Amino acid sequence: MRTESIKLSLSDGEMSAYVAYPEKSPVGAIIAIMEIWGVDNTMKAHAHEFADAGYICLVPDLFWRLGPDVILDADNPDDWITSLDRYYHFDYDLGAKDMEETMQYLRNIKGGNGKVGAVGYCLGGKMCYLMSCRTDIDCAVAYYGTYIEHAISEAPHLSQPFMLHQALSDTWVPPAICHFIETKIADKPNVVIHKYPDAEHAFARQGANSYSAPEAEQALGLSLSFFDDHLH
Repeated sequence: MRTESIKLSLSDGEMSAYVAYPEKSPVGAIIAIMEIWGVDNTMKAHAHEFADAGYICLVPDLFWRLGPDVILDADNPDDWITSLDRYYHFDYDLGAKDMEETMQYLRNIKGGNGKVGAVGYCLGGKMCYLMSCRTDIDCAVAYYGTYIEHAISEAPHLSQPFMLHQALSDTWVPPAICHFIETKIADKPNVVIHKYPDAEHAFARQGANSYSAPEAEQALGLSLSFFDDHLH
């Protein structure tokens, strides 16, 4: 595996990104969209998972407009205020535009096959939902996406293959919200929902108290199968 940090030229600025490359090519590419902590070791580990599985994986600095290259620690109480401040000032429409431009970059990246998917965690999960509604992304996977319900009016436009991992012991996205989202999108033929009754929010974040290896491994396997179906 080869990794590097790059700068992406967007239509109205420059965004940093971390990229992991597999040994073989041409291959599909995946945008791994962060939680609210920046392009940290957790997100780099996710990139490595997908590169190990044979995909180019790019992790964009989603919050670059709020201050570039900021990395915060979910286990440090002093970082929570800064992180939540950035979270609640984030412009989803601009972020979705940035991710669409990132998708176009990956469609033409050296070693790629022109196909691009996305995977997102927490806030990144909502971004995957929005991309599935607003762009021609080849497929997208959302892990415990937060505030998807605030954009549920876009569900009629959810046209791209979309997988949602729901943690049913999630305090950020409680079961009632999970059920509400399910009632709005589960009947679509391009949507797959997997439920994890005992999993908490961030069950796939290695090293976190919420991490649960059985659920994380199950979700990763399902996600990789989904990507294999749509990105080869």
